[in-house]
Amino acid sequence: MKQQHIALVTGAGRRFGFALAQALLAEGYQVIAHYHTSRDGVDALQQQGAIPMAADLADPQAVQAMITEIKGTYQRLDLLVNNASCFFNNARVDDDLAALQAVFQVHAIAPYLLTHGLTELLQASANGLVVNITDIYVDSPSTNYIAYCAAKAALANLTLAFAKQLAPKVRVNAIQPGPILFLPEHDSAHRQQVLAQTPLQLEGGLQPMIDTVRFLRDNRFMTGESIKVDGGRALNI
Repeated sequence: MKQQHIALVTGAGRRFGFALAQALLAEGYQVIAHYHTSRDGVDALQQQGAIPMAADLADPQAVQAMITEIKGTYQRLDLLVNNASCFFNNARVDDDLAALQAVFQVHAIAPYLLTHGLTELLQASANGLVVNITDIYVDSPSTNYIAYCAAKAALANLTLAFAKQLAPKVRVNAIQPGPILFLPEHDSAHRQQVLAQTPLQLEGGLQPMIDTVRFLRDNRFMTGESIKVDGGRALNI
């Protein structure tokens, strides 16, 4: 009997995390859907069979508690997607030390703890894979989001280090998204400006990101790689 694949997706309640969790559920995965406070999307995922798991990734003790719970429940983990994010600009982190700490906790420290803490379960899989969601700005940082870009760059470096350390049993790769899905607060002028700076002049949507996760999963000769899914925008930043 074929074993059900198991995936942990952080930040599964909205946007890419939600869409990816839905896609994995449709493929027959058992999805552990991590969230922090908002259960809107997670409730829908739970109705489709996902296992909700709440944790504040800005709190290392909460992350450790989640790791302990997962290790006590599952014997292996096939896919870990470090997707959760907090997108704070300079003004936010300059005025709030907790926000500055959260940026690095969520984007770097939590993925480190999860990857390290769940290594045994990933090694127990026949195709253990970690996918880190970084950003095209890790290579050319925005001066408006200095802490965010630095934290994502740390995650990019973690991708390389864990790819070296965990080979050959576990592969570790990253995806660098560009303008895949605008935020509600982005007005028409902002959207037009971003698309004008994007060679393919498209808002990519979430499907190309999902397709890239599948590509990384199915191509077992790739580790330590970072794939831009950005319509070419990184060429112009």
